[in-house]
Amino acid sequence: MKKSLLAAVSGILALVCLFSINGCTATGSADIPLPEHPRPDFERAAFINLNGAWSFTFDSLKADTGSFANFDKTITVPFPWGSPLSGVEDEGDVAWYGREISVPASWKGKRVFLVVGASDYTTTAWVNGQELGSHDGGYVPFEFELTGVAQPGKKSTVILKADDRYEDWHLYGKQGYGNARGIWQTVYLEARGENYIKVLHFSPDVDASCVDVHVELAEAVGNGAELRLAALGGGFETVTVGVEGCSVDVKVPLPDQHLWDLDDPYLYEVKASLLSAGSAVDEVKSYFGQRKVGMVQVPGKDYKYVALNGKPLYMQLCLDQSYHPEGFYTFPSDEFMKNEILLSKKLGLNGNRIHIKVEIPRKLYWADKLGLLIMADVPNYWGQPCEKAAADWENCMRAQVERDFNHPSIFAWVDFNETWGLKSGPDKVYTKETQEWVRSMYKLTKQLDPTRLVEDNSPCNNDHVETDINSWHSYKAGHKWEACVAEYDEKTVPGGTFNYIGGNLIQDVPLINSECGNVWGYNKSSGDCDFSWDYHEMMNAFHRHLKNGGWLYTEHHDVVNEWNGYVRYDRSEKFDCMDEIVPGMTIADLHSPYYIVYEGPLCRELPHDSTMELQLYSSFVTDAAPEGLQLETRLVWTDALGVAHEEDSVVTAIGFTPYSLTPVATRKVCVGGNGVYALQMFVKDGEGKVLHRNFSLYVVKDAKPAECTLSFAPASYTAASFSNGTKQVLGGLKVNGFGSGYFEYELDFDGDPAGIKGAKLLFEAGAKTLFLKDVDESGRYEDVDYMRGAGKNNPCKSPNAYSMTDTEKWPSSVSVSVNGVEIGTAVLPDDPADHTGVLSWFAQPKERWMYEGGSHGYLISLDVPVEAVSKHMTIRFTVPEETPGGLALYGREFGRYPLDPTLVFSCGD
Repeated sequence: MKKSLLAAVSGILALVCLFSINGCTATGSADIPLPEHPRPDFERAAFINLNGAWSFTFDSLKADTGSFANFDKTITVPFPWGSPLSGVEDEGDVAWYGREISVPASWKGKRVFLVVGASDYTTTAWVNGQELGSHDGGYVPFEFELTGVAQPGKKSTVILKADDRYEDWHLYGKQGYGNARGIWQTVYLEARGENYIKVLHFSPDVDASCVDVHVELAEAVGNGAELRLAALGGGFETVTVGVEGCSVDVKVPLPDQHLWDLDDPYLYEVKASLLSAGSAVDEVKSYFGQRKVGMVQVPGKDYKYVALNGKPLYMQLCLDQSYHPEGFYTFPSDEFMKNEILLSKKLGLNGNRIHIKVEIPRKLYWADKLGLLIMADVPNYWGQPCEKAAADWENCMRAQVERDFNHPSIFAWVDFNETWGLKSGPDKVYTKETQEWVRSMYKLTKQLDPTRLVEDNSPCNNDHVETDINSWHSYKAGHKWEACVAEYDEKTVPGGTFNYIGGNLIQDVPLINSECGNVWGYNKSSGDCDFSWDYHEMMNAFHRHLKNGGWLYTEHHDVVNEWNGYVRYDRSEKFDCMDEIVPGMTIADLHSPYYIVYEGPLCRELPHDSTMELQLYSSFVTDAAPEGLQLETRLVWTDALGVAHEEDSVVTAIGFTPYSLTPVATRKVCVGGNGVYALQMFVKDGEGKVLHRNFSLYVVKDAKPAECTLSFAPASYTAASFSNGTKQVLGGLKVNGFGSGYFEYELDFDGDPAGIKGAKLLFEAGAKTLFLKDVDESGRYEDVDYMRGAGKNNPCKSPNAYSMTDTEKWPSSVSVSVNGVEIGTAVLPDDPADHTGVLSWFAQPKERWMYEGGSHGYLISLDVPVEAVSKHMTIRFTVPEETPGGLALYGREFGRYPLDPTLVFSCGD
């Protein structure tokens, strides 16, 4: 179940230990975190990484700026103070950093800069007691020139003061998940020429097979200066042009241009050199991806999709809060950042939305290198609109666009999120004046970067003003998603006003969801639970309505108050167990561009011995047509005694219609007795490769039980005693006993015991750990600000919580006796909750409360000695004190198997 904090910390410490083994820097040191150059998109060879141990102190009144001799702590840079990886607890709002540096003697004659990747909020620098300046803002890089202050070949003292006293007009994002206090990105020294390249931007022009290069210099130059652009890995001829003034623009032809796309993320590597009299004054290595971002009409439709290289792209994204439990805003290693991108790729996603955080450049590099799109948010402030807030926001946006311009993975900028920071007055009104300011910032963002799409606001209040993407947010239980997606599909008509504010009209731009899920779809949020069932219903709904050109699930990984990620906060795995319903199925099957969908819910009830016809549709969101497409279906089921059955498969050739929902087959579903039935679906290509898996579920529960059985409901116990109490779910469809103890049942057998030749006891049971919600039913976290990280003390206090199956197990065991004769003991590995808890999900009332959705147990079969069978029987289920992991007993309408605890008798042969 949910990984313990101790386990999470142990895993992270293991990562930290790797730093000293595998790290390397420009100076040969092997004992610092994040030793790589922090800007592979803007890299100079003369660079010294200053991460690692710095002297540190909290002292807002400190006056000695020339020495750190009295600093009383050591901090590990670049982890923010207060984060476990920093080694320093959060004891104040103002802090000081100090260390010695040595500028190499070989840098003599160069201009030397101290560069800070990011530090929150006001950072002031002194070198050898001389103040160099200050920087305001918490998200973008800044620098201080050391030339003439730090002498090459000699040691110098660096003092940095970080003042992080909060103002509600400061950009803050969601730092309640872990404050980015002080330095949180790599600090380094860099040598440059007397004049140097300040900005190097590549604007791909796919239509003209060239790239437009814009260069800005630190100072103006006269005749004789040149700019040289050389392809390090080939791809274009070296270009050299004269430079006058402070900037130059160059059009570089790309013969046989190699496009960057998701399956082939090719990067052109470039060295830009500023030359004077033929000699290099400054050199910068960078790269770009030759790709085109825009929007395009979907073939045969009257609506548009986001487009990559002129082709429609159905967006399948996730919200990436981009936090780490031990480093907060900062990740422990470059490999970790790479794996963040690989996780999304493995899931079958084509993009992440970096949520209200300016991302670390090396993580963006891995998105560029591995082929994953990025929707990049500008961080928000939490106060009301004012001049200071507007200035802080605009400064960040400008610097963010400038720094990250060359990352081909970024396809869209998101200026504001859910109108945070845009509402004025006690009534919190999004005024006309603020709307016009937002429009002006949308236009400014497009002016600064015409190569990407821009959103004015990613809304949950239907309040777009002007945007390149008509996005919307919603969080709902699974059964509500069909109506929700259908509404946005139906009401989105160019010229209408739905999802816009202030009389602004719907533009002819792509419609997508930019936040979806169920975490906020239940009262007090859903807490920690199996997200995959609601997710599956939601994916089916999106694939039935393709006018909506994609979705963005919340979220990539759990954070401190939202436990609905694809993985845990420490990135350990969750298990949806869909492969136990359809062999080989993973959540990535729900992201296939070749999708089979049907009308109606994921699970429905049918009468026994009945037949229904299910219309199946292809929902294809690509124009890549595999040869020999076919649909294979097979009906499998588990009967009332837990026995599995399956029918022969049916195979049908299917046609291919790109970007369309098309009827492809009708399947008859024939059910018999009580059980759980699944119609498995496989889309295969002509070589038999499975491109997609899906299923539809059916429950039959109205047939008569077999005559050779004696069943009893879980809640019909006649005695119970558990050390931590008991609890019934939904009127007794399941009973929980916490700790050690027993449930006992008194049964009357109306048959003739003498005629019994054999008997066995079948039951579904799981362990049952004690969640805080089982102790305190008052709900959780009243009067707190969820959006800023509140509610982080216990993910299973929510009345809706039931921890999803994952790598952490809470085992138990149960011993069973009949009439005092012990018949066996079963080990219960854990108390899982996932897709295979079909009956638990099907039993959920259609309301905003969840009752242990997806929870299930294990099918246990124990032989009962014939001599223990009598007219009156006492059956006891006992959890011993040695393994006090609790006990959950499931009935025929809850869990995984459609049976109550049942005695099965055999008579004669």
